[in-house]
Amino acid sequence: MYRIVRFFLFLFNPELIHHITFKMIKIAGMIPGKMWTLRLFFKVKDTRLVREVFGLKFDNPVGLAAGFDKDAKLFDELASFGFGFVEIGTVTPLPQEGNPKPRLFRVKEDSGIINRMGFNNQGIEAAVARLRRKKTNIIIGGNIGKNKVTPNDKAVNDFEICFEKFFPHVDYFVVNVSSPNTPGLRDLQEKAPLTALLNRLQELNTAKENRKPILLKIAPDLTNEQLDDIIEIVADTKIDGVVATNTTIDRSGLKTDKNKVDAIGNGGLSGKPVRERSTEVIKYLADKSNRAFPIIGVGGIHSAEDALEKLDAGATLVQVYTGFIYEGPALVKRINKAILKKHLSS
Repeated sequence: MYRIVRFFLFLFNPELIHHITFKMIKIAGMIPGKMWTLRLFFKVKDTRLVREVFGLKFDNPVGLAAGFDKDAKLFDELASFGFGFVEIGTVTPLPQEGNPKPRLFRVKEDSGIINRMGFNNQGIEAAVARLRRKKTNIIIGGNIGKNKVTPNDKAVNDFEICFEKFFPHVDYFVVNVSSPNTPGLRDLQEKAPLTALLNRLQELNTAKENRKPILLKIAPDLTNEQLDDIIEIVADTKIDGVVATNTTIDRSGLKTDKNKVDAIGNGGLSGKPVRERSTEVIKYLADKSNRAFPIIGVGGIHSAEDALEKLDAGATLVQVYTGFIYEGPALVKRINKAILKKHLSS
């Protein structure tokens, strides 16, 4: 059924359809009983799916990755699609338009998406205002970043602002220095600036009465030496885990015609093309660190088998985004059922 719906959705500009879909889900949420019906159809409720990770109790290990609900407009409604958690953002201190349009492209032959959105969002204050009206008990992750105009030597200030304003309203934080769409942002993944940034956030965190988990989102394009640095940084700063991985700038091995890919230009590639590398990064981090910290696995999950692959590689939780768009909301249910089936057979 969803394949028919997708056929018509994919006839239109992807960013336009994203906004239309948002409005449709929002309207559906206003119809009495509609969200209850969705929960009945999509949600898999079973105590064997419950995961306790970095001090939080997740109803199930399948979440929605950052980028879908950038401005915290739809988290309550998305809870009805069976997710165990929803990550909002990336949010920056000040509103920003992001990069010029067009900036979102489907590469259908590869079941992928290329985006160069550039942290387009309405700013931290707008997101907080919506989070104050939260109606469900869905776990919320706050993905935070810096404004494009903020130089890297001042980036810590932007992260501080987002951390402080989000703190009462989110359950965990994700520090995003791995997007390829903000100039110079990935430079903050280098060991010295990243350690300084995370240490500062940890100072703010430990000063709170009840600290909250802080995770780091990393790129799939890091070398093994850089991943070794990440393991050291996690240990040194005592953050709570890693989200692996963000989108890739690599274009190798695509089925899509090279001229079409070149015409699209710069941006982060997500979906099936990043699946293998994302899993490699998860496995490397888990094995090399002796599973010293939790990993949220994300990147190319388009089937239950893809999710199980991430979990087998060392992920504790998983997230979907591009797979959610290509495969539809039933993907979450299929993953949770596959986890239960594996649990029963083990």
